[in-house]
Amino acid sequence: MTTLNDQFRRELRDLRISVTDRCNFRCCYCMPRDVFGTDYPFMKSAELLTFEEIARLARVFAGLGVRKVRLTGGEPLLRHGIEWLVEQLVAIEGVDEVALTTNGSLLAGKAAALHDAGLTRVTVSLDSLDAQTFRAMSDVKIPVSRVVEGIAAAADAGLTPVKINTVVKRGVNDGQDILDLAAFGRQHGYIVRFIEFMDVGNANGWRMDEVVPATEIVEAINAVWPLQPADPTYVGEVATRYRYLDGAGEVGVITSITQPFCGTCTRARLSAKGELYTCLFSNLGHDLRALLRGGASDAEIEERITGIWQGRTDRYSAERTTVTLGLPKVEMSYIGG
Repeated sequence: MTTLNDQFRRELRDLRISVTDRCNFRCCYCMPRDVFGTDYPFMKSAELLTFEEIARLARVFAGLGVRKVRLTGGEPLLRHGIEWLVEQLVAIEGVDEVALTTNGSLLAGKAAALHDAGLTRVTVSLDSLDAQTFRAMSDVKIPVSRVVEGIAAAADAGLTPVKINTVVKRGVNDGQDILDLAAFGRQHGYIVRFIEFMDVGNANGWRMDEVVPATEIVEAINAVWPLQPADPTYVGEVATRYRYLDGAGEVGVITSITQPFCGTCTRARLSAKGELYTCLFSNLGHDLRALLRGGASDAEIEERITGIWQGRTDRYSAERTTVTLGLPKVEMSYIGG
């Protein structure tokens, strides 16, 4: 097995694969409707990597040290036959885990089939249990109850531990919503992770005064259910973990703004049309699809990926300033979160 390091000695260990740039939500922090409207030019089917192309690239990445693969979007469950892709990925030698991030709206009808295909677990985006707040943040008429049903179906199917990702915005879902979601996780055994509102992409209107620091979130939960810090489960884990002292599971915070974790980042990202990105905040993607469709050998693709990763110097969150905030970045819906 090859160990591939970048300029800061960070290993390549994780691959996030976007399978579509489309989503049936219009969340304010990711795909705001005023940008991603009915006339938005989404990719055509022929532009997307086929499942076979995705699996081929994943095999090359596995040979370079990738052990965890996560399917993202857009909304990955919109991609027809996603179960077949899961089957191909779990069969790759060296891949220990295949997971999926979803908004949960289609999960109830897919969870069992995904588990049967070999999916390890799911992470569901859920920003509030309150119907009104949920609708304000997702900007769709899909009820929050459908997402809750999807989460329960995933747990019943054995896609555990189910993780819930919650983006927290000041003045929107930073009060009772946090405690409600923490209680929800405690009751059902879900791991809720609260995410500081980030300046991803160019369309979400990010402002620092809308960021709720993770310390504030932890203090609010700890005041009701005392917490103690927990060690990371693996190198490069983005969430800072806390256990409930009464034994009712754990909760996490993702602190890209206030406590950047660039120094341990082991993630590469593959866009739906086969561009490799080495940071969530990148503005430059490296075209691997052209190699695939141009007849390149696996060895040639491996050489290209190796050169990209070994030259990697990304530290956006650690270097974030008023200057970097104005730089163009790829949209999160294009490469997953």
